[in-house]
Amino acid sequence: MSDSKMSARERIELLLEENSFVELGSYVSARNTDYNLGAKKVEGDGVITGYGVLGDRMVYVYSQDASMLGGSMGEMHARKISAVYDMAMKTGAPVIGMIDCAGLRLQEAGDALAAFGSIFYKQVQASGKIPQIAAVCGMCGGGSSVMTSMSDFTFMTREGSALFVNSPNTLEGNIESKQNTASASYQAETAGNVDFLCEDEQDMIQKIRTLVAFLPSDYEADDAFMECEDDLNRVIEELNDSVYDAGYLLSSIADGHGFMETKADYAGEMKTGFLRLNGMTVGAVANAQPVLTAEGLKKAGRFVRFCDAFSIPVLTVTDVEGMKATLEEEKDLAGAMAEFTAELAAANVAKVNLIVGKAFGTAGVVMNSKSIGADFVLAWPQAAIGMMDASQAVRIIYSDEIAENPDKPTLIREKTAEYQELQSNALAAAKRGYVDDIITPDATRKRLIAAYEMLFGKKQESPEKKHTAI
Repeated sequence: MSDSKMSARERIELLLEENSFVELGSYVSARNTDYNLGAKKVEGDGVITGYGVLGDRMVYVYSQDASMLGGSMGEMHARKISAVYDMAMKTGAPVIGMIDCAGLRLQEAGDALAAFGSIFYKQVQASGKIPQIAAVCGMCGGGSSVMTSMSDFTFMTREGSALFVNSPNTLEGNIESKQNTASASYQAETAGNVDFLCEDEQDMIQKIRTLVAFLPSDYEADDAFMECEDDLNRVIEELNDSVYDAGYLLSSIADGHGFMETKADYAGEMKTGFLRLNGMTVGAVANAQPVLTAEGLKKAGRFVRFCDAFSIPVLTVTDVEGMKATLEEEKDLAGAMAEFTAELAAANVAKVNLIVGKAFGTAGVVMNSKSIGADFVLAWPQAAIGMMDASQAVRIIYSDEIAENPDKPTLIREKTAEYQELQSNALAAAKRGYVDDIITPDATRKRLIAAYEMLFGKKQESPEKKHTAI
C-alpha cells in the first residue's frame, strides 16, 4: 500500500466503481471577495461533491480538498455539503464524507459560520433516515469534529490525521508530546470517537466499502441482504469444547466467517459489530468480559440505537456476572445501564439473546433478557442464570446453618448443588419461561438462523409518545 497522501478526487475515484462518479456543484465558487479572496482561484470552493455507485448501490460523497485554502470551510463549501445531504435524503442513499479541513474560513466569518451550522442541522435531519459515514483523512478540528460525532460511523487513519475539539497544546497542563489527544490512537482507544482505525487511506476506503455492504441504503430500504453461499446448517464442533471468546464465536457463526467489529479499540469488554446470517445483516452485542462497564454500555447502546433506526435485527451474546466495581465506574454506571436498557427495551427490531455462560443479577437482566423485551432467548447447556453464583447465594441464605455446622464444606457443597439445580441453571430458567430453548453450542449458527427467520415478519408498534426521556 502507498504511504502517500491522496488527493480529494483520488479518494472518491478509489471509493466508487470506475467511471460512476457524477460531480455536483463543480462551478460553485466563493462569493466573498474580502481580504483579497477574489484573487485566489478556489475550484469548487475546496470541496468535491457528487454521487456514484459503491458495490451495487448509489451513495453520495463529499471530499474536502486540502490543497485549496487548506480545505477550510467557507460559506459555499458548506452549502455544497448541505446540498448533498438534501439529495441523499430525497433519494434514500448513504452519505460518505472525507474530511480534510483546516477549519472555518476566517475571512468569511459569519457567513461561513451560519452555513457550517446548516450542516449540523442537515445531519440531525438525516440521522436515522440515511447512514452517515465520516472518514478523517487529514485535519479535523473544532466544529468539524462535531460532524464526525454526528455521523453513524467514523474512520480515521493512524498517521497523517488529527481529530479534536481543542488542539492538544491548548489544554491546560498538557502538551502534544505528553498526550496527543488529537491522535487516532487516543480518539479510538480512549475517547471512543472512532469506529475504525485504519493503516492508511487505501485501507480506510476498503473498510468503508465493506461497511456499506452491510448497511441498508436508508431506513425504509430492504437491500441489506446478500446471497448466502454458506451452509445454513453448518455445525461448529469447535464451540463444544473451546473456551468462550466473543470474537471467535461471532466470526464462526457468521456467513463466510465475516464479522466486522465496530469500535474494536474501545471498551473491549463489550464487542459490537455486524455479521450476516443467511445473507441478512445482524447487529451483534456481546460480552467479551464478564462485567458491565459504563463505557461498554454506552458503546453498545448507541450501536443498538443505530440498528433499530435502520431495521437491523439485534443479537446479544450474554456472559456476565455483574458490574465493574471501582470509584471511577460508580459515577457513570447507573446512568449508562439505564440508557442501554432503554435502548434495548425500546428497539422494535427482532431481538435474540444467546446465553453462553453466566447471566447473573441486574447485569444479566439488562443484557436483553425476556423481561426487557427479548423476542427469543437461547441458552447453552452450561449457562448459569440467576441472582448470583450458586455458592455465594448459599453462603448468604444459609449463613446461620453454616456457622453452626461442624462440617461446613459438606453443607456448602450440598446446598450449592441443590440451589444450582433449582434456581441457577439453564433448565431451571427454561422451566420458568425465561429461556425458550437450550441448544448445543455446535448448533448455534443454524438455530440463530431459524430464530431470525421466524421473527422476520415481526411487527411491533412503538408506544404513543414522542420518545423516552432517559
